[in-house]
Amino acid sequence: MANDDREKLSVSRRAFLKGGALATGALSSTLIPLGPAEGADRAPEATDLDPRRSKIELKVNGVAYRVDVPNTTTLATLLREELHLTGTKVGCDRMQCGACTVHVNGRSVYSCTVPAVDAAGTEVLTIEGLAKGDTLHPIQQAFVEHSGFQCGFCTSGQIMSTKALLDRNPQPTEDEARQALSGNLCRCSAYKKILESVMTASRLSRA
Repeated sequence: MANDDREKLSVSRRAFLKGGALATGALSSTLIPLGPAEGADRAPEATDLDPRRSKIELKVNGVAYRVDVPNTTTLATLLREELHLTGTKVGCDRMQCGACTVHVNGRSVYSCTVPAVDAAGTEVLTIEGLAKGDTLHPIQQAFVEHSGFQCGFCTSGQIMSTKALLDRNPQPTEDEARQALSGNLCRCSAYKKILESVMTASRLSRA
């Protein structure tokens, strides 16, 4: 492969692992960014016009929002359709595949079954919140270096579960890493590369 081709492939993978769509503009009319000092500490409250909807406040990747959503909306739908953070994938809607994994107040959750109203007053971290500008998070960098993905659909969930693991256990064994990612399915069976990525991320995070 020519050097130019390698460079293009590296850039493509970096963009993909940063979450794909990083747009923060074009938000729907029901979404109002809050001032940075206001935070997101209020419980859901019924809207005046429709009791089937609620106004909630939460922080996502450090940005505070006030959102008016139907009470049946899931956190995954809120992230993808209201905030346009489509790095969070939805594969099953049944807590079976782990593609929708995000962190809520530091805990790893399946966002496809968490009601958005239950996330009121919380801080949510998605795949888009890991990189710092053009600098990948060490976990993302490890997945690039070891090709810890094939089709890539499960990758954001794998990375978010890996971060949860390394946050609580910076030096996991391979068996501990396998257990931590057991709730994240890879239909392409790239588990060997994923495990290599996790163990490398553990070393990079400590460097």
